[in-house]
Amino acid sequence: MTMLEAYLTLKPEFEIIAMEREDCRDVAALHGERFARPWGDGEFHGLLMQDTVFGFVARQTNAILKKPLPGFILARHVAGEAEILTIAVQAKVARAGLGWRLMQAAMREARSRGGESMFLEVDNGNTAALGLYRKLGFEKVGERQGYYKQENGALSTALVMKRVLR
Repeated sequence: MTMLEAYLTLKPEFEIIAMEREDCRDVAALHGERFARPWGDGEFHGLLMQDTVFGFVARQTNAILKKPLPGFILARHVAGEAEILTIAVQAKVARAGLGWRLMQAAMREARSRGGESMFLEVDNGNTAALGLYRKLGFEKVGERQGYYKQENGALSTALVMKRVLR
């Protein structure tokens, strides 16, 4: 096997690090790939500048060339409760455990800030995300009918989920 073949078959390795202002452009680009109504880099920057908001990005550590951002998470903590604002993982690295690691980082940070519970909203048709959240111990506590607008214009329900952190 040549070095090029070895590199091309190399399983990617990732580190999870705190999101910085400089990451907002890459975060917005990935958000645009994964969501029908994407947020811009200015929105991410504005949120990240709030004291109550924190985030993490995943970076591939064994890549020779700079690659697009493989994943991120943005969350908020206020008065003992945390909320996942948004999370995205590149389609080509989905199911590689990156979403799990990002969620774990956010839950640890929320706990360190005094968080007792964490909430999130997820499209009821997003079976992959629902499976991840259930494995992490999140339970449905409510619904928002017609909350998400799909690319075809149809509306779908958001499930509100909660996990106790303590």
